[in-house]
Amino acid sequence: MKDLETRQIYKSCTLAFIFDGLDESRLTLDFDNGMVTSVEERSSVDELFASLVNGTLLPSALVWVTSRPAAANQIPPEYVGLFTEVRGFTDQQKEEYFRKRIKDETQASRMFSHIKKSRSLYIMCYIPVFCWITATVLQDIPIGNNAEDINTTLTEMYIHFLLIQMNMKNQKYDRKKQREHTKLLDSNKTMILKLAKLAFEQLKKENIVFYEENLKACGIDVSDFESTGMLTEIFQQEAGLHEVKVFCFVHLSVQEFLAAVHVFLCYLNKNMRELWFFFEDSQTTAMQKLQFFFRNLKFHDLTKRATDKAMQSKRGHLDLFLRFLMGISLESSQNLLKGLITHTKDTTESITQTTEYIKNLQKQDISDETSVNLFYCLLELKNNSLYEEIQSYLSSDEHPGRDLSSSMCTVLTYILLMSEKELDEFNPKSFTSKQADYKRLIPAVRCCRKALFDSCRLDETCCETVSSALQSPNCHLTELDLSNNHLLDSGVRLLSDGLKSSHCQLNILRASADW
Repeated sequence: MKDLETRQIYKSCTLAFIFDGLDESRLTLDFDNGMVTSVEERSSVDELFASLVNGTLLPSALVWVTSRPAAANQIPPEYVGLFTEVRGFTDQQKEEYFRKRIKDETQASRMFSHIKKSRSLYIMCYIPVFCWITATVLQDIPIGNNAEDINTTLTEMYIHFLLIQMNMKNQKYDRKKQREHTKLLDSNKTMILKLAKLAFEQLKKENIVFYEENLKACGIDVSDFESTGMLTEIFQQEAGLHEVKVFCFVHLSVQEFLAAVHVFLCYLNKNMRELWFFFEDSQTTAMQKLQFFFRNLKFHDLTKRATDKAMQSKRGHLDLFLRFLMGISLESSQNLLKGLITHTKDTTESITQTTEYIKNLQKQDISDETSVNLFYCLLELKNNSLYEEIQSYLSSDEHPGRDLSSSMCTVLTYILLMSEKELDEFNPKSFTSKQADYKRLIPAVRCCRKALFDSCRLDETCCETVSSALQSPNCHLTELDLSNNHLLDSGVRLLSDGLKSSHCQLNILRASADW
């Protein structure tokens, strides 16, 4: 950069590095050893990244790293100057997307109306790629006037997306049009199964990019793949460094979906070797492993171990996979996959047991990310009990008589933020009497006009969340009670930053005592 014609540009400007997708990388990070201090020193990408983040290399440079929340803790908090949240589409932007994508106004209105009736789909559409897939599917299937016409789970939407891609492939390369889904999947079964195996094998290793040898290991011949154009819309080829061909799915969620298809098929076909991934641990003996291969595995045993495995992941790489695995087990999903699967399985009892297992986990001390993901797992099982329980708390003027669990407080906050529902008043004491859980509810100040957080034992760390809310153009908070908390001078300074914002609409602030 020093060779630029105008040297002053280099001297006067600040360097900014953007690293997109920390959770999808294969970097092994060590922030204590192997630090690089000179731009002329050759080093690995891992060490260069760590050196930029901790400031030993180019200390004046700005570094912005994007990541799924579960993987963000790979960077020690002392090296993080600011946390920001990429919120995705607002409710208004969701509707705008569908109206721009669907030119027929009547069809667009009917489609969006149906999406709003599906809790899981409507919430998930804050992610643009889900809007794209949903629009692709709903344009292809007729929507009547009945709310039941729409597929109500994310899993079913992805199954339809797969069917659409298969039909497009048949028309483009085989000159055949096949709308009957069983025949469609059966005619493309071999390649789908190979891609599903590839998806799972690479997901286990936390890989989202892979090479020709990875494809060959799953029985995929690259030349055949390229000549047939199989799944051209959801499987793309990229040119990597040194002109090595690098392959990846068009979106990580497609890989996670196909991986779940592979695991469910392994369960149906009793392929215990593949399922061993969810049951192995460092304490397993050879005898226990041998016994596993001969056991009669129930589906709820598999989902429990898959849930535990997902919770153990530091990067959260199995979270969406887990949702898809739950969703595929439904009878409606299995029926859609006929042609790919040889027989269906009655999972009614297993779904009941899995649901109870998840509800029990929600009562325990689990991470915020896990709480939200398990909530979504229940929606994929078409179980709305937790959602309805939270709605009953929101619609009640008084405390219902029992506290929400810590994880449910997290889910409540998440639902409010994602739905953009605006409350007249939010009082955390209406949901829990545990002071430790009040912090989990602080982000809800963004969703109400009056927030009563007096005597909640909040500290200065909560002020950053409040300050961020006050600076948001979507925040309508006009009255805030933070009295009798331990905010300290540092917390007050953070609040002051929020109050100075042109977006701040606060008229009344109570913040007396105990500082």
